[in-house]
Amino acid sequence: MAEVNIPRLDLNNYLIGSPDQKKKFSDEIGKAFNDTGFVTIANHGLTQSLIDELYGEVKKFFELPDETKAKYEKPELAGQRGYTSKGKEKAKDSKTPDLKEFWQRGQTVTDGDPIQQVYPDNVQVEELPRFNEVTREVYERLEYAGRHLLKAIAVYLGLNEDYFEEKVHNGNSILRAIHYFPLENPDALPPDAVRAGAHEDINLITLLIGASADGLEVLTRNGDWYPVKAKVEDIVVNVGDMLQRLTNNKLKSTTHRVVNPPRELMKTSRYSVPFFLHPKGDMDLTCLDICIDEQHPKAYSDMTAGEYLDERLREIGLKK
Repeated sequence: MAEVNIPRLDLNNYLIGSPDQKKKFSDEIGKAFNDTGFVTIANHGLTQSLIDELYGEVKKFFELPDETKAKYEKPELAGQRGYTSKGKEKAKDSKTPDLKEFWQRGQTVTDGDPIQQVYPDNVQVEELPRFNEVTREVYERLEYAGRHLLKAIAVYLGLNEDYFEEKVHNGNSILRAIHYFPLENPDALPPDAVRAGAHEDINLITLLIGASADGLEVLTRNGDWYPVKAKVEDIVVNVGDMLQRLTNNKLKSTTHRVVNPPRELMKTSRYSVPFFLHPKGDMDLTCLDICIDEQHPKAYSDMTAGEYLDERLREIGLKK
């Protein structure tokens, strides 16, 4: 299998680097997103101790009894806040639900922005006060890193550096804590049951904190599945469908999946915490004129981010 170029970039080169370093960072992230759709990022603003505490709290939450977790499931919120139990979400074109349960935290509006009326409140876990605090801190730090990655992407595209800023300020971003539970009786599972079926993310970009075990794979241009292995301290960042749509396929939303572990590890858990960076729902995803030409005719109909999210939540089974 051919080696896949998933470059490791240092966010400090963009945040505090020289003009040359900033340009190089912007060029490199653009090239990677044009090519594989994935990069790994160092110096993203999360300390290792915060990551360790986050995973500790996430593990504690998923170890709570099912009846305790069930208190925090709000079906009317379509999985956008609180707990979502096993068997609820599937990949877009799959009939079989993913082998996972998850928790979602959304935006906390603190500046009086009227968008606050649109978002449901975040759900607080009474049993684990630190879980609530740590997930909020991680959300805020990843949102900060994500905003600056979008600045670099805007520069690469030839847009104003702040093109995305007002669109993602108080955006509809989600921090998701996922538990891929132990597979106690793998032979009884449907043959196509996997931890996360092949899919593309809905949002602009996804920032993934290193998972507790291997399993993430990306689909290469040649149709091969390639395992993504990031250094423990790095985050993995990939393009979502909204950014692919906006850029008329110039930036690639790469298909990826989480495979089941080898048989000897079937009875172990895997934890993963992605941050899905979304804009506000009224962002216009109409393909950018600068990404349309004779070789690349406009590929998508006009739509807002909110309309697109609604459509996709129905496709993956979270919204009726």
